[in-house]
Amino acid sequence: MVGQDALRAHLVAAGLAGTVSTTREQSLVRYRLFAAGDPRALLGLEPEGVWDLRRLLTLMGSRCGNSPDPRVVTGRETIDPALTLSALDVFADRLARAASLRSPVLLGTGHPGALLGFYGALAAALEGAGCRVLTPAEGRCIDLATRFGVRACTLSYVRGVALVREGATLCAPDAPGAHTHSPLPLRLALDALAAAGEPLPGLVIGDHGWACGAGQLGVEAIGPADVNDPAPFVGEAEGRVAVAVPVDDAARPGSYRALTRYVLNRACLSQ
Repeated sequence: MVGQDALRAHLVAAGLAGTVSTTREQSLVRYRLFAAGDPRALLGLEPEGVWDLRRLLTLMGSRCGNSPDPRVVTGRETIDPALTLSALDVFADRLARAASLRSPVLLGTGHPGALLGFYGALAAALEGAGCRVLTPAEGRCIDLATRFGVRACTLSYVRGVALVREGATLCAPDAPGAHTHSPLPLRLALDALAAAGEPLPGLVIGDHGWACGAGQLGVEAIGPADVNDPAPFVGEAEGRVAVAVPVDDAARPGSYRALTRYVLNRACLSQ
């Protein structure tokens, strides 16, 4: 069992909260892209309100604990571990509700290198509680914009968690997943469910375009979000993303195990 005090200390020691690896410069670039309506920062969200830089800074300061001062333009960002813990409690409560209802769930990540283990453990626990872990559109090809241009990618599932791999054919099970912010994999998965006459997920658990894309379409969505990604927090503020947990989303994979144990224990899903 991981208590709040121990988890708080771990968050700071592992760089998941406290002073994190994300720089202020990275955050400001993303905030400005979001304010300009750039799809690379919207992550599938269509904001209802007007979110200029100053309003975004205020929101992110309240949700993540970093500085709302626009004059702060350099240095490492901070995430208040108290805000992370508070959001994890709500995240765990949503997991518990999905388990009690035996809701079908869909899990997906644009950060497979860091977060696959975290989501995989949640998928196993929810399946053990009677939830159906959905894996629609496996092996389907999708064109995604990358820093190298538009590339054909394949939707794959590992331990019940959706990710994309570069290439137009189903890859080897140990092929690395690609980093993506796109909501298109989520839309492909939901389209496949609808085409097959299958029920939509009662809960989507994911980051980036998985959470924001689901929330935009009216599907309950929860997940972690870094301090330089304002879209999940705007979605939460506007009532479309149910829970955005402020945490560094690109740390060492093993550092998320304590978060997994904490939320599964709180949700009474510990295995």
